[in-house]
Amino acid sequence: MIIEKKYPLPPFTEATAEEKVQLAEDAWNSQDPEKVSRAYTVDTEWRNRSQFVNGREEVVAFLTDKWQKEKNYKLRKELWAFSDNRIAVRFEYEYQNAQGQWFRAYGNENWEFNAHGLMQKRYASINDLPIAANERRL
Repeated sequence: MIIEKKYPLPPFTEATAEEKVQLAEDAWNSQDPEKVSRAYTVDTEWRNRSQFVNGREEVVAFLTDKWQKEKNYKLRKELWAFSDNRIAVRFEYEYQNAQGQWFRAYGNENWEFNAHGLMQKRYASINDLPIAANERRL
């Protein structure tokens, strides 16, 4: 039996927590749902805004739908806190909807990892702010 691992592994240090956050940012900016999903356990649990997502298959479907709706997506994540197998991040991302309106989304995520470095829980609180194209920062 092959055991999936996603380095760095917990328990996290400041350096490995920063690395985990950067790897997540890079993966999400790839806008590749399959690639992103591989960072999560097969039975991962998410709360994203008011939506609940369970398992990798639902993650792929969720992200596919997200990036079809959110054009020109660009994300930045920042380590907020960490301990043992948990990391908290704050983030902002910008995107454009089908009508061409730009938005900046702000939020916080709480992550919990298994011993193999795969994220088993992700809880995200997110707010969107309409912005003008000349207000973009990312």
